[in-house]
Amino acid sequence: MDTDMDGGIPVTILSGSLGAGKTTLLNQLLSNAGDRTLAVLVNDMGEVNVDAELVAEGSELDLEDGIAELSNGCICCELQDDLETAVVRLARDRSFDHLIVESSGISEPAPVARLFTTESRVAAKYTVDTLVTVLDTPAFLEAFSGEAVPERRGEDDDRPLSDLLVEQVEVSNVVLLNKADLCSDAELEHAAELVRALQPDAETIPTEFSAVDPDQLLGRGLFEQERLSDLPGWKRALEAGHDDGHEHGHGGDDGDRHADSHDDGHENSHHKHEHNHYHPDEVYGVSSFVYRRRRPFHPDRFAAFLRELPPEIVRAKGTAWLADNEMRVAIAQAGPSVRVTAQGPWIASLPAVERDMYRSSRPELEWDDEHGDRRTELVFIGTDYDESALRELLSAALVTDGEWGESVDEPDNDPFPVEQGGESVLREP
Repeated sequence: MDTDMDGGIPVTILSGSLGAGKTTLLNQLLSNAGDRTLAVLVNDMGEVNVDAELVAEGSELDLEDGIAELSNGCICCELQDDLETAVVRLARDRSFDHLIVESSGISEPAPVARLFTTESRVAAKYTVDTLVTVLDTPAFLEAFSGEAVPERRGEDDDRPLSDLLVEQVEVSNVVLLNKADLCSDAELEHAAELVRALQPDAETIPTEFSAVDPDQLLGRGLFEQERLSDLPGWKRALEAGHDDGHEHGHGGDDGDRHADSHDDGHENSHHKHEHNHYHPDEVYGVSSFVYRRRRPFHPDRFAAFLRELPPEIVRAKGTAWLADNEMRVAIAQAGPSVRVTAQGPWIASLPAVERDMYRSSRPELEWDDEHGDRRTELVFIGTDYDESALRELLSAALVTDGEWGESVDEPDNDPFPVEQGGESVLREP
């Protein structure tokens, strides 16, 4: 029987795209629960909870009004708009020692995990144990091959499959490489490499028909609340090294006040972190590099660069400084998808009183005497890419000395959002 040091009922949160094998996994776990008494919450965003029906069939379950009792005492309940009410009701009405939540209608498990970790009625009764993602491994590899676009096969979320897969993997503790029987050994190894690049701490388990020992998923205690927002590989890459400050192919030496000038406060460590590479667990051909500058991008040239990112780049993430745009722009690329969001104004662009107030409340904020917090920090993760060529293209997209401080020509259709919360899609499958 699972126990938790804090006394809360352990929760395993399960995610994975439609068709990956989540429902099969649930039935496997229910059939092999041993001395565990399980409860299962199945989320399907459609009018009919198809997943709950399938779990019922696989477990000889009799559904009634979205709630049913399994032969071994398990519960299956349809998740609608009020997950909190559902899980509190489960803890009140049924006796069980482990809860499994399938977040099939939610893009990634982090929002569900936060429900169980914030101060609420739920957090008082439960403790998150492990975040598990089930991958359709052939589709996962296909999504980042650059050769074809895998179908979403009915997901309600209208974002590209590559977005969904990356976000699920990035917050996972355990990733099942399901449908391993449809992959070669080399393909399974490559899938594991990609997973570790996106989430260095994730355990990968090859499975066929989602068959796995329940002890590998339940009662593991792998979830760490304080690290939920710091798990992804791209965030670790930003923290791991510091750019060398050179412009790499951009019209001569830019070591003047407009360059990065080692704004992170560290001396040039190019001999130790050549081109600021980050190697998660020294993973074979998967690596990453960080591009940092305190010079804005020309919007048109930078948009063209993002639209032409090579298929070898699996993930790009970070913040960009754009000329004539006072918004801090977040870049998110996953395979063939490139999306941009305006997070809010640069603190340096605010009126003096507001600016000083923000700075005093954030002593850790990196600040340049001339440009304030305006800067670009981008992470690129991929396999067998030409880093030098990408750096040259990035630097060529920066404003030139002649363009510095001048208004750039307004494009017919501005590729980037200019209002807080605005979003743009620069590339989609």
